[in-house]
Amino acid sequence: MENVIIIGSGPAGYTAAIYTARANLKPIMFEGTLEKGGQLMLTTEVENYPGFPEGVQGPDLMDKFRKQAERFGTKFVNKLIHKIEFIDVNNKNTKPDSKKGFKVFYKEKGKEVSLETKAIILSTGASANWTNLPSEKDFKGKGITTCATCDGFFFKDKDVIVVGGGDSACEEASFLSRIGIKSIKIVHRRDELRASKIMQDRVKKDPKIELVWDSAIEEFYGTGDKLEGVKLKNLKTNQITEVKIDGVFLAIGHTPNTKFLNGILDLDEKGYIKTDARTRTNVDGIYACGDVQDIRYRQAITAAGSGCQSAMETEKYLESLE
Repeated sequence: MENVIIIGSGPAGYTAAIYTARANLKPIMFEGTLEKGGQLMLTTEVENYPGFPEGVQGPDLMDKFRKQAERFGTKFVNKLIHKIEFIDVNNKNTKPDSKKGFKVFYKEKGKEVSLETKAIILSTGASANWTNLPSEKDFKGKGITTCATCDGFFFKDKDVIVVGGGDSACEEASFLSRIGIKSIKIVHRRDELRASKIMQDRVKKDPKIELVWDSAIEEFYGTGDKLEGVKLKNLKTNQITEVKIDGVFLAIGHTPNTKFLNGILDLDEKGYIKTDARTRTNVDGIYACGDVQDIRYRQAITAAGSGCQSAMETEKYLESLE
């Protein structure tokens, strides 16, 4: 039986791996098959992570995290975990007991394979929602972003669009206005915002922010890897308008990667894992860190911090089993 299996990567998962590996727990990390390294793999320059005064490329930062975890003995598996069970889950005469451990399941050459572990750290993150337009993939991280806090600085004195109509969109627009963006258009599919009244009032009073109602992006366009504008479609009139723009910030929500949990953990109404202040879930021996349980901050530094918490809590939990 393994001591700890880490499901997911990114700043939270890699930090958890560094700490558990240094504690000689010999962690196994399942990085998945698609978003290895998390959302920072879609970010260009990161300037707000401590220790890099000149900034660092998102993929380079995650590569450093991974190499550090590997240095201390983390084993990496490029597979996707699709199910977790208590070890005794199939024994109808035995009540599930987390102290007996867990099974995690993945596919190997078309066959289901399982591993047993005493503890689990979940760092599967939350995937930003994208428009999924064919032209979008050409400009991801090259003019299209999902994080104003991360990337807004690069658009100072430029014109941008924020897509969305909830509190997140309004918060992104207000933040961009404060840091020196020249102009911001909030593009929303409806004729009224879904945001709280205080956030609506704030963006409506901001002279830099223009509200574009009943509209959606139909196409992104540019030259090479430089975004130069979008085609907006009015959903009531079907009229297409070209808008020259330097950047687009998508604020249309996130989807936590928790579908594989099959009801084993308590989730909130949006599907995020519920944890206490020590990253503990409702099941002893399972911890969750990073964006899969953080609906507020979603920053690399806070994710890494929670990964450290999960690792230290896991170490204490394993000691309690002895």
